[in-house]
Amino acid sequence: MKKKLIFLSIIALALILVFMFIQAGGNWDYVLPRRGKKVLAMIITGGAIAFSTVVFQTITNNRILTPSIMGLDSLYMLFQTFMVYIFGSAGLTMMGKNINFILSVGLMALFSVVFYKLLFKREGQNIYFLLLLGLIFGTLFQSLSTFMEVLIDPNEFQIVQDKMFASFNNVSTELLWISIILMAAVTVYFARYAKYLDVIALGKDQAVNLGVDYDRVVKRMLVVVAILISIATALVGPITFLGLLVANVSYQFMRTFRHHFLILGAMLLSIIALVGGQLLVERVFTFSTTLSVIINLAGGVYFIYLLLKESKSS
Repeated sequence: MKKKLIFLSIIALALILVFMFIQAGGNWDYVLPRRGKKVLAMIITGGAIAFSTVVFQTITNNRILTPSIMGLDSLYMLFQTFMVYIFGSAGLTMMGKNINFILSVGLMALFSVVFYKLLFKREGQNIYFLLLLGLIFGTLFQSLSTFMEVLIDPNEFQIVQDKMFASFNNVSTELLWISIILMAAVTVYFARYAKYLDVIALGKDQAVNLGVDYDRVVKRMLVVVAILISIATALVGPITFLGLLVANVSYQFMRTFRHHFLILGAMLLSIIALVGGQLLVERVFTFSTTLSVIINLAGGVYFIYLLLKESKSS
C-alpha cells in the first residue's frame, strides 16, 4: 500500500511542478504566487471532496452515491441566487468573498445539523430515509433557484451562472487559510472515529455485533461529510462527479479495506485529477472550456461503466 501511495504522490508532485513552472517566461514574481494559490485551492478542494466521498460511501454502504445527494450543492446555489435576487450583483460584491464564504459554509453546516437532529430524533430511522429526504430537499432548492433565475435581470443572471461552475481562478488567500483551519479542525474531530470505519464497511448488523455504537458514529460522520463538502463547494463551486470518480478509482487501485489507505489514495487521485484537468483547460483548450466540464465528462463515463459492470456481475 505504501508503494502505491508513494507512486501517486510522485505523479501528483510532478503535475504540480509542471503546472507551476510551464510557460512562465521568467516572470516568477508574478506567476508563482498566482499559480501557487490555484494549486493550494485544488489541494484543499480535491482533498475535502475525496475524503468526504469515501466516508459517505462507507456509511451508506453504496459506492455510486456521493454527498451531493444530500442537497448541499443545490442549497449553495439557492443561497447565491437568493443574494443576487434580493441585493443584486452589486450587493454581492459589497458583501465580499470572505463573508459570502463564511455565510455559505455556515448555512450548509447548519442545514445539515438541523436536518440530522430532526431526522434522528426518533430511534430506528434508516439512513436511506435521510438520503431520500436529501434528494427531495435538493430538488426543492433547485426549483426555487430556477424560479428566481428566470425573474432576475439577464446581466445579473451572468453572475449566478458563474457560480454554477467550479473555478480556481479567483480564490482569495484569506479563504484558503480559513479553509485550511476548518479542514484541520474537522480532521482532528474525525480522528476519534476513524477506527470504526473499517468495521462499519462490513454493514450495520456486523458493526453492531462487534460492539460499535453505529447510530452515534454514523451521525458524527455525516456531520464531518457535510462540513467538508460545504468547505469545498463554498470555496470554488460545485463539482458533481469528482468524488464518485476518485473514490471508485481508489477502491480499484488500492485494493484494500483499510480506510486510512483508501482516503489518502482518493485524496491524491483527486489532486491529480484537478491539477491535470486544470493543465488541460489552460494549456490545451486555452480556457475554451471549464474544469467542471472535463471532470463531469470523465466522471459520467466512469459512472456508466460502473453501472454496466454491476449489471453484468448481478
